[in-house]
Amino acid sequence: MAGSRYDLKYRGTKCLNCEHPLDKSDKYCPNCGQLNSTKKLKFDDFFTEFFSGIFAYDSRFHRTIRVLLFSPGKISKDYIQGKRMRYANPFKFYLSASIIFFLIWGFGNSFDIEPIVNDDEIEELVQDSITGPNMIPTPGGKEINLDSLIINQQRNAKKPYREFYKPHEELDTMSYLDAGNLKFDLYSRFYKETTIRNAETAMDSLSYPQTSYNHWLYKKAVDWNTLKENPGLFLNYFINKLPFIIFFYLPVFALFIWLLYIRRPFNYIEHLVFTFHVQTTFFILLSLALFVDYLFPGNWAFILFNFIFAFYLYKALRGFYCQGRVKTIVKFMLLNFIFFILAGIATIISILASFAIY
Repeated sequence: MAGSRYDLKYRGTKCLNCEHPLDKSDKYCPNCGQLNSTKKLKFDDFFTEFFSGIFAYDSRFHRTIRVLLFSPGKISKDYIQGKRMRYANPFKFYLSASIIFFLIWGFGNSFDIEPIVNDDEIEELVQDSITGPNMIPTPGGKEINLDSLIINQQRNAKKPYREFYKPHEELDTMSYLDAGNLKFDLYSRFYKETTIRNAETAMDSLSYPQTSYNHWLYKKAVDWNTLKENPGLFLNYFINKLPFIIFFYLPVFALFIWLLYIRRPFNYIEHLVFTFHVQTTFFILLSLALFVDYLFPGNWAFILFNFIFAFYLYKALRGFYCQGRVKTIVKFMLLNFIFFILAGIATIISILASFAIY
């Protein structure tokens, strides 16, 4: 009967993975860590390796969760001090937690959002909101008739695209921004009238050059009209990208933490490890809040979550950076202010970039 792959008789004198020279006493390769065994892989060996890998990660997973949630700041301190084998990789663990969170969030949220209202609906809403004469005062003391504004808007919306057409020679004389705005408006109107989605066909019909920019801009005009009819399409697309968007946003935030704690004996990467651990905790706690809210609706779970996470962040800052209460509270408030400012900027950039590549 064949023995185990760990048996001495199967050990070789050269690593099969990296070809590092080995002794018979070497159970694992000191260079790459692979098991020193020349035994051919059998069915039972394959499943033994598979499940041992799972349980090894499972052990680190449970330890990581326990320390991360109940000892704020400790896991980051342990990790940068070299105690890494006992915990899951902070970057991989973050991605896992964020993806699970967005799956849970998407499961309980529908993005079948109502289409953006059309011109007739806008007029009806405006008229319903007006109780007096349809006149709007201006800073100069004059008044503008609201009815005339609505009528002009409707007339412009219903005009055929040909009334807005300009030959590309004329567009070439304009500024890049003005020409781009006129083209986008023309392409949008052209698509509404013709429903032609193919950019090459549209450029032929408009007698415009077949450039990559014209093709891209026409596609964005088509996308814009499609998203106005069903905004949920873009929201689903954007939500799916959020874990990776935040993944690239956190290093920027870590830079500000490094500047705020520049006198502390930590380098940038160590601040980054702390940032990913805190953000992972954020997703875990928010996932729990979502789950509780599904069972007991009322938004109270999210209010409780905000208080718990704020307290956790304060304790994590104290535990990792080892500063006094007053300094930690001041920096806690500064970091929250910086976080929301950066988050707003990152959101705008991400939405524009996501639409550009949609």
